[in-house]
Amino acid sequence: MNTKKKRPPGRPRAFDPEDALAVGQRLFHARGFEAVGLATLTEQLGINPPSFYGAFGSKLAFFEKVLARYVATALPVDRILSPDRPPVEALSELLETAAQTYAADPKARGCLVLEGARGSETAENVRVARSVAQQARANIRQFVAATHPDEADAVTDYVTSIMSGLSASAREGMDAVRLVLIARTAASALERLLGSRTTVTPRSEEPESEARR
Repeated sequence: MNTKKKRPPGRPRAFDPEDALAVGQRLFHARGFEAVGLATLTEQLGINPPSFYGAFGSKLAFFEKVLARYVATALPVDRILSPDRPPVEALSELLETAAQTYAADPKARGCLVLEGARGSETAENVRVARSVAQQARANIRQFVAATHPDEADAVTDYVTSIMSGLSASAREGMDAVRLVLIARTAASALERLLGSRTTVTPRSEEPESEARR
C-alpha cells in the first residue's frame, strides 16, 4: 500500500509573496510587461496558475504590486527628499542616485516605472505605471513647493524630465559614469532655478537631522 501523503493543492509551503514580487520585478524589468507571460511567471515562481491567481488576483495586479515594491526599494526618495534639506542639495542627490541606480544592473537597466509608463495609454499596464509615475512626480512637487511654491511646477517638470532621459539612456546602454556626468550637469541648473531663497521658516521644535554621510 502506498503510504506517501499527497501534497495538498494550492501554494507550496515555501511560497513567499515578497520573494515572488522580487522575481516578478526582475522579469518585468528585464523583458517588459507584455513579454512576460503567465507561464513564465508561474514557472519562475514555482507555483501553478490557480495559486498565482489566488495570491495576486491577476497578472496586472501582480505588476502593480511589483511597481510598489520597486518604488519602495529602488531609490530612497523619502530619505533624499527630507523636508529639512536644502532643495538644491536634495534634488541634486536624487538625480545622481537615479543615474547610478538606472545603470547598476545590466539586466535591469533604466527605471521600471518610467519605462513601463512608455507606450499606448490604452494599455492597462501603461496606465498603472503612469499612475505610479504621477505619484512620484507629485511627491517631488510637494517637496519643492514647501520652500519654493512659485517655482514648484517648473522645477518638477525639469527634474522628472531629466530622470526620464536618464532612464532612457540607461536602457539604451549608457554606462553609469556618463549618466552621472549628465545628472551633475543637470543639477548645476537647479541653483539657477531655485537659488538659495526659501519661504519657509524651519520649526524649532523639530529634532536635529541625523548627520549625513
